[in-house]
Amino acid sequence: MSKKRILIDGFNLGLETGTGVATYARNLSFCARDLGYDVNVLYNVREAPGIHTLLKEIAFFDPYVGTPPAWLVWLRQLRQLLSSPYGVSARKVPITGRVITTTYNSRLPYYDTIWNSPDVFGRAERLFYLSSFLFPTRLRVKLPHHQPHLAHWTYPLPIYVPGAKNIYTLHDLVPLRLPYTTLDDKRRYFHMTRLLARRADHIVTVSETSKRDLINLLGVREDRVTNTYQAVEIPAKYANKPEDVVQREIEGTFNVRYKEYFLFFGAIEPKKNVGRLIEGYLGSKVDTPLLIVGKLAWKSEQEMRLVNDDATSYLEQLGSQTFRRRRVFHVDYAPFPLLVSLIRGAKAVLFPSLYEGFGLPVLEAMKLGTPVLTSNDGALKEVAGDNALLVDPYDTRAIAEGIAELDRNAELRADLSARGKRRADLFSPEAYQIKIGELYKRVLAQGTLKAALVGLPPKPMDALVDPSPAAVPALVETLGPPERIAATSAEGPQNERFEDRSE
Repeated sequence: MSKKRILIDGFNLGLETGTGVATYARNLSFCARDLGYDVNVLYNVREAPGIHTLLKEIAFFDPYVGTPPAWLVWLRQLRQLLSSPYGVSARKVPITGRVITTTYNSRLPYYDTIWNSPDVFGRAERLFYLSSFLFPTRLRVKLPHHQPHLAHWTYPLPIYVPGAKNIYTLHDLVPLRLPYTTLDDKRRYFHMTRLLARRADHIVTVSETSKRDLINLLGVREDRVTNTYQAVEIPAKYANKPEDVVQREIEGTFNVRYKEYFLFFGAIEPKKNVGRLIEGYLGSKVDTPLLIVGKLAWKSEQEMRLVNDDATSYLEQLGSQTFRRRRVFHVDYAPFPLLVSLIRGAKAVLFPSLYEGFGLPVLEAMKLGTPVLTSNDGALKEVAGDNALLVDPYDTRAIAEGIAELDRNAELRADLSARGKRRADLFSPEAYQIKIGELYKRVLAQGTLKAALVGLPPKPMDALVDPSPAAVPALVETLGPPERIAATSAEGPQNERFEDRSE
């Protein structure tokens, strides 16, 4: 029996430094492999400058492969123009092993086949934007001669594969819940997520907090959204690295002492609450330095405004020599193996984020036995339970008191370390695989409405227009009594019917 094919988008997998969504997509690809699916991944990198298979393979890993000849550019543009009204077709990327990809091992998902359609995600966004004023539309994508049974989009993208079950993971609704913390066009985001909520075969999310938001803000029916949580898994070769090796890595690379620094890791943006974290840290008056690892993002200068020599450093005299000691360090990026060592070597991880869909950094720290300070509300509280030190993320005094308590109380740190490990074990790959396996089976088992009515493969519309007496009870059970059918029809927007035809 042949494997069922699943398609996963590579929207975030192409980002060089990685994101939480990239981790989610990567873990999902390996989970699908372990469940026995044929795994396909769709990217949107530029096309090769030629038709030779080696150039196509090189172009996938290196955007500087060269400029295609004018005739090839013209031909591709013509093909795109002619095919746009009918969607786009992806092409297989020949991964032969001729290009050495060891550098990318930690970022690549599992795949049986890699597909590429240049700028497909950008084209989907533009199509939605242009059509949103009249009839919001998703971009259709086809995989020639390789039709997937299920497409799992790991990010809210206005895109779908015709003939497949299309499910979308909405990690959170931050642009709607904390609109002032993101650069998203809120109107467009709202209409796009509502479109996906209506048109998806199912919605997936990663916490009960996000599930409630989807129900309350977008009106998704509870039976159409599933919370699978996320898995936390750190390769043993990094998690079990000898402590003396971890200590040498940290002290040699960052000039901080093993178990003598606090750590924050994540993007420097308003949602992460780094500004209040720094303010609380400085107010705690602890000597233990704070190391911040993360790229500067939107409004980062506002979040990092207190990081200056006057506020975050002091003079220390040793004998006849005077040194300037820094209290707050910032590093743009640490590769994953080094980041794991940083988490293991920290006195505690500080993550008082304002809002998260899940909060993977909290669980990663717990998994590695590092005590955590985090927020006392939303998904972070849901994930951490009472196994972290919880504080009000808007209260800098509470953050300062929590940091001071973690700094001086070795017994508390040991207790949180032990309990955190047990908590993280609940979010194991095995538990996650069970949830994803059940979800996929349920979605794939959903036949068309006509098939459900008569218990047979789909037939022409006369099965609905003039159903047989035997089909009537099933019709009523599926759609509900006549008055509910009428109410539902009256609520639906007119462009929903148009979209059914256009897609």
